[in-house]
Amino acid sequence: MHPGRFTVRLAKQYFKFSAAHFTLFPDGSAELLHGHNFQVAVALTGDRLDEEGLLIDFAAVKRAVRAACARLDGKTLVPGRAPRVRLRRRGEGLEIDSDSARYLLPARDVSVLPLENTSVELLARLLWEEIAPALAGSEVQELAVAVAETSGQSCRYTAPLNP
Repeated sequence: MHPGRFTVRLAKQYFKFSAAHFTLFPDGSAELLHGHNFQVAVALTGDRLDEEGLLIDFAAVKRAVRAACARLDGKTLVPGRAPRVRLRRRGEGLEIDSDSARYLLPARDVSVLPLENTSVELLARLLWEEIAPALAGSEVQELAVAVAETSGQSCRYTAPLNP
């Protein structure tokens, strides 16, 4: 038997979501509200296989990734933990006020995320947190989630499942 690790990578064409966001910067500025067609990929790593010779049932992983993407698709992503962003309900709308801009959007079109920023880095970690529970009971020891906001611009968040 050879010591080593198995890594399964899934980067399906339908692992995607389209969303608007803005990134906050340390100097107090922020990007203009804009959108991306985000692509998601996952890598699952472990050093053992189950009795059937599988690291994981692909179907369970695909369902978890699709569900995580669907929750963000078509939304304006807003960082709910950003100290410089203030949110107020205005009837059916949500007013989003930062140091550099103010937006009034239909509340149903906004997803307020438990993040300090809607950076690609924090989105990758958020998706990791949403996908990881689907791997419970499998042989997977480490999960990596990559989020690309444009071709050639992405972040990969990697962490063990049971630190």
